[in-house]
Amino acid sequence: MNNFRSEYRTRYYQAHMTVMGTIQLHQRNPHVVALWSVAFPGFGHFLVHRFFTGFALFFWEFYINQVTHLNTAMMYSFNGQFDRAKAILDEKHIYLYIPVYLFAIWDSYRTAVDENKIHVLAKRENAKFSTISITPFGCEYLSKKDPWIAFAWAMAFPSLGQLYIHRIVNAMLTLVTTIVVILNSNLVEGVHYCLLFNFSKARDVIDQQWTLYFPSIYFYGIYDAYSNAVELSKLYNREQADFLKEHHQSEHFVLYKGEKIE
Repeated sequence: MNNFRSEYRTRYYQAHMTVMGTIQLHQRNPHVVALWSVAFPGFGHFLVHRFFTGFALFFWEFYINQVTHLNTAMMYSFNGQFDRAKAILDEKHIYLYIPVYLFAIWDSYRTAVDENKIHVLAKRENAKFSTISITPFGCEYLSKKDPWIAFAWAMAFPSLGQLYIHRIVNAMLTLVTTIVVILNSNLVEGVHYCLLFNFSKARDVIDQQWTLYFPSIYFYGIYDAYSNAVELSKLYNREQADFLKEHHQSEHFVLYKGEKIE
């Protein structure tokens, strides 16, 4: 949706409907967005719909983390084994990691602040936007989503909550990375041995470098699905209210502040 074309005379829009999901402007806490970039570079940018920047930072994090063995070094550091952490860490590449990591945090915070300002203007302008998109690739329409259903599916398996609310790009990224991480970390086998109380075998079979990716991906999927389900429901309510006021409310109807309707 471009606002410079002749048929679009509105400066700002609150949302845009595509078959890949609903792109929506809403108020976000910039500190929360920045913290997701701290957890995993790229996640903060996905939250503010900067997908290309997010993909670049996300795959850079994977690459540089694998090259430097950063996750394994972190695990040794948490256990107080600082000599082993220093021995395994690749100093040649770690200095490439630091500026990109800090940029991801700063840029996601800055973008969240800017989008909050634009959202205030877009909400005041209250421009109409398409509520359905039908193409040969699928159909997407504005509908109310239950945040707790999104939460439950995201807990069951990463990406299912995002598929429920039709955030296809995030869902595909979360699904593919979850499968890659689980297969390389032997996490399922480790959980299996833990359930059998064979903790030594579980410790031997699990790859720590790959396993430490999983918590960030898992909890990001839950947060992304739940928070966006909440905002989609708010957007649906606002659009419905505007439609009913425009087409069914009398033009002479006036509701004064503090007045109750029986």
